[in-house]
Amino acid sequence: MIDAYEEPGAAQTRGGWWYLWWVVARQRRRPWAAGGLGTAWMVLLAAQPYMMQRAVDEGLVPGRLGVLAAWSAAMFLVGALTAWLSILRHRTMTRLRMDAGFRTSKLVVEQAVRLGAALSRRAEAGEVVTVGVGDVSAVSDSLTMVGPGVASIVFYGVVAGLLVSVSPPLALVVLLGLPLIALVTGPLGRRLQGVESEYRERQGVLTARIGDLAAGLRVLGGLGGKGLVADAFRADSRRLREQGYRVASVASWVQALAVGLPTLFLAVVTWLAARMAAQGDLSIGQLVAVYGYVAVLVGPVAFFVEMVYDLNRGVVAARRVVRLLRLEPEPDEGTLPAPERPAELCDPVSGTRVAPGRLTALAAARPADATAVIDRLGRYGPTDATWGDVRVDAVPLADVRRRVLVADNEADLFAGPLLEVVAAGRPAGADAVRRAVHAAAAEDVVDGLPDGLDTAVSGRGRSLSGGQRQRLRLVRALLADPEVLLAVEPTSALDAHTEATVARRLRAARDGRTTLVASTSPLVLDHADIVVFLAEGKVVATGPHRRLLAEQPAYRALVARDAEEIDTEGAAS
Repeated sequence: MIDAYEEPGAAQTRGGWWYLWWVVARQRRRPWAAGGLGTAWMVLLAAQPYMMQRAVDEGLVPGRLGVLAAWSAAMFLVGALTAWLSILRHRTMTRLRMDAGFRTSKLVVEQAVRLGAALSRRAEAGEVVTVGVGDVSAVSDSLTMVGPGVASIVFYGVVAGLLVSVSPPLALVVLLGLPLIALVTGPLGRRLQGVESEYRERQGVLTARIGDLAAGLRVLGGLGGKGLVADAFRADSRRLREQGYRVASVASWVQALAVGLPTLFLAVVTWLAARMAAQGDLSIGQLVAVYGYVAVLVGPVAFFVEMVYDLNRGVVAARRVVRLLRLEPEPDEGTLPAPERPAELCDPVSGTRVAPGRLTALAAARPADATAVIDRLGRYGPTDATWGDVRVDAVPLADVRRRVLVADNEADLFAGPLLEVVAAGRPAGADAVRRAVHAAAAEDVVDGLPDGLDTAVSGRGRSLSGGQRQRLRLVRALLADPEVLLAVEPTSALDAHTEATVARRLRAARDGRTTLVASTSPLVLDHADIVVFLAEGKVVATGPHRRLLAEQPAYRALVARDAEEIDTEGAAS
């Protein structure tokens, strides 16, 4: 099975079938072992009816108890060996499926990391979640074909060969049975691929909508739009449920045939064998053997139908995985060197300028405009921004990421010890951590945890409050100590007292370093060296906070609104 730190390899992305073949081929000897063990297990199942025939014809009917006992002992030993092979087969198949699941999961995660900021623009969040949760499992389940699937086909031929020695007409009936089953289930399999693909697409869209709804619930409540969005969500959910019924309808027919057709098959062959025995064409032992052969065929034929079902679902899932793996990150065509010294950042679209070594605040009437400016300055998407006398996108991306850090207010906190979470893989000394924690006013967060910085934090910081998560994000950004820090609303979830403390300490901690903070809080704006006021995505005015208050009515109205919220929070506390 793939090791947690092993490279998954270069995936075959030519199509769904190619990808399934690749995850099998990557496992070297295990597919052969699965097929071999499965075949040996099923062949030994066929040996039981043969030995039963010999026991009846040579021991029971003539009354030779010694021969009967010998064949009974042989059947017991073969049964024990069959049980042992079944355990090995099941263990091997479990490893085979788990390897495919882990390998696919690693590929999806690595692709998400490789795409970086381009992921949200190339694929919907719901699609990525659906691939990671549902499609990985479907790919894994489809590998049933490697063990029981292949063994079922081989076993079918072996049983047909054994029946030839008993009765060629019965053997012919058995040989024609499998193509008939394939003829019946084939169209259903193709139908299942179509409805399953549509269901997966709609599931991804609905999952994305759930994420968007949860993220914007507070805004929707303020605008009075929760009811409208909830109605749309219910309609989408209803359509997905109806599509799920269509998938279930086809799947139920496939699964019903997996049980019904083998049973019908067993009844037909048993009826024919009974007539032949009544006419004297078969001995009692041969009749028992025929019944045993067909009885053990029920399992492999059901395996075959199930394999077709799982394979069709697996191909649909593999196509979605391949579609995600085919996405390419935005090309890094940067070849020019970055400025050797701190230089001015400029966004010509909005007119924003960020002076080196100073704390600049970006106040926008629409928060999305400020976020867009920071994305362009930090090179998250297409940009015309300049860094000194060179375009940001002309500098190698690695150099931009090394010196310019965008601290997003919604950035995730990963699971693990708190120190590792805020250090983000970098070596962090005790003094540096202490200074960053102090600057973010997060001492109470650390002190309130059972083991301080060694306390394990759950994924996405779910064990922490919104304000605590926000301060820990700021700790992480400050601990990175970038040359340029671009922070999006780093204090929006804090109460007025804590926000004022963070604003004051942030200025001291970043003294002499280039810092841009997007915020409309007067507590933050008052500590900035210069404030850039945006309206309709363009710079309207720049200057110290107090001068803009006196000279810009629109700015005063924007800041006064936030000041009222701060007063309300202070009164409530």
